[in-house]
Amino acid sequence: MIGFIAGNKYLKKAVIMIIDIVALFAAYFFAYLMVNKGVSDFVSARSFFWWSMSAVMMTIVFVTLNMDGIVYSLFGFGDAVKCTLAMAVYGTFNIVFTLIYPHGDISVCIITIILFAMFIFPAKAYKRILRFIRYRMSSSHTESRTIIVGAGAAGSALLREIRNTDKINATSVVCFLDDNPHKKGHTVGGVKVFGPVDSVFEAVEKYKANKIIVAIPTAPKKVLSEIFKTCQMTGVKVQTVPGMYQLLNEQLSVSNVRDVSIQDLLGRDQVTVNLREIMGYIEGKTVLVTGVGSIGSELCRQIASHNPKRLIMLDIYENNAYDIQMELSRQHPELDLVTLIASIRDKKKLDDVFDKYRPEIIFNAAAHKHVPLMETSPNEAVKNNVFGTLNMAKCADKYGAKRFVQISTDKAVNPTNVMGATKRICEMIVQTIGRHSKTEFVAVRFGNVLGSNGSVIPLFNKQIDEGGPVTLTHKDIIRYFMTIPEAVSLVLQAGAYARGGEIYVLDMGEPMKIYDLACNLIRQRGYEPNVDIEIKCIGLRPGEKLYEERLMAEEGLERTDNAMISIGKPLDIDEDNLFSMLDRLYDAAHAETDSMKQLVHELVPTYVIDER
Repeated sequence: MIGFIAGNKYLKKAVIMIIDIVALFAAYFFAYLMVNKGVSDFVSARSFFWWSMSAVMMTIVFVTLNMDGIVYSLFGFGDAVKCTLAMAVYGTFNIVFTLIYPHGDISVCIITIILFAMFIFPAKAYKRILRFIRYRMSSSHTESRTIIVGAGAAGSALLREIRNTDKINATSVVCFLDDNPHKKGHTVGGVKVFGPVDSVFEAVEKYKANKIIVAIPTAPKKVLSEIFKTCQMTGVKVQTVPGMYQLLNEQLSVSNVRDVSIQDLLGRDQVTVNLREIMGYIEGKTVLVTGVGSIGSELCRQIASHNPKRLIMLDIYENNAYDIQMELSRQHPELDLVTLIASIRDKKKLDDVFDKYRPEIIFNAAAHKHVPLMETSPNEAVKNNVFGTLNMAKCADKYGAKRFVQISTDKAVNPTNVMGATKRICEMIVQTIGRHSKTEFVAVRFGNVLGSNGSVIPLFNKQIDEGGPVTLTHKDIIRYFMTIPEAVSLVLQAGAYARGGEIYVLDMGEPMKIYDLACNLIRQRGYEPNVDIEIKCIGLRPGEKLYEERLMAEEGLERTDNAMISIGKPLDIDEDNLFSMLDRLYDAAHAETDSMKQLVHELVPTYVIDER
């Protein structure tokens, strides 16, 4: 029966109105008893007429102001204002009517209005009241004792959501933290502002908190990063709220509160790109992407959403190609998608692909990328990275592609490993060929990509799952990091900027210690570094250095329209020497020489061979 009433909008409003009328009758009855100390005249016609007129006025006012549309479970400040206004209007009409009614009793009228207000407000807000009582009663033994960092609009909204939602009955907010000194000691929604963020250790200890939610969506990324790191040091679970745009759209809810990610700890804003520029050169074009691993597959996703004429994916590893093919086929059924299994080392195959499909834009992401593996297989690094790129660049020039974007790395700068050295040769190749080609050749140089295949985070997570130890090469090793979408944004933006010969470099903010990264990942999982999970330093691997550089000393740095993207000026390259050395490298690699690193050093003098 209750379910039937709740499902019928008009019947539900009628029931609400009947409840209001009953409440008015009860208020009038008690008011009459208080003034007249008896019920002898209560059942008279005069009394019934006055009450009937009062009920009619109340009904007209409540219907006009949509009082029956208030949602009991969401009763808030706006609803309280509406109730107050309705009572004021109704009370005014009632008093005026009582004064002109010959048998009216102004004392009964006023007491009736007061009692009715005392009945109606709790009746409208009863669900909120019950929830608040349940919340306060459970706060002493709740499973989740939460500290909210940020006593502003977001923190206040989160507190209301926690109190009012049915999803988290076992959660209570024990205190707020806020760096505004004027808020210390004050209360927000009855909850005390304990002190600044630095007092989080004391607050956790005092209130026995086991969760912290950071609710400062407008704070700069660098500030948030430091707050997250400080909170994680307490050893309790740390979460955060969505961005400000969701608050503006009234989408903040407990279900949107999420765990702090490694991206949150980078301490800088996400890279943004001009989508119009990207659309301008992708839309309606035939695009070829080689190597559809972490970066290549994300390139394909974003290219597919910018209406290319055709998207061609080429990879020697069929599993990667199959996975992204299935994904794009589901999400973009209208896309003209071609998936090819081939190697960029196969010149004849590439000639056939370029002759058949005539790609206009090429993103060359195919490469061997694992530093330690390439140190023991330098010939394969040269065959694939150097000569695969050379094959691609020559085909792009031969078949008149508009743009060629080479995926490079900060390891190409003063390399200490053969992988980085081969990537530097790739940069030299595209710069040199680009000087004599109508095709616009550019390279994009960025750092480590969070969560990519073979990157450090999946390895650390696996080691944590296994109970440790988490292994890293050196306690002081530092790296620049970016997310996969950021890296792809940079690649796409570089394609829009391309004028030939440039090397584009991302401003990746401050580098991060790998040791700190390991500690953050361990704390995210609820463990204490070197207590629950050991961190073990095993020594630098062959070809690995403590820090990476973004530019060589001779490269200048020029800003683009995107403040986070810079251009390294093209270097003077001895073309005759380059191609002569490439011939020597080709012969030596296919002869399986043992002196490949020395030959690469001749071509890349900044390459320091690691003799370990």
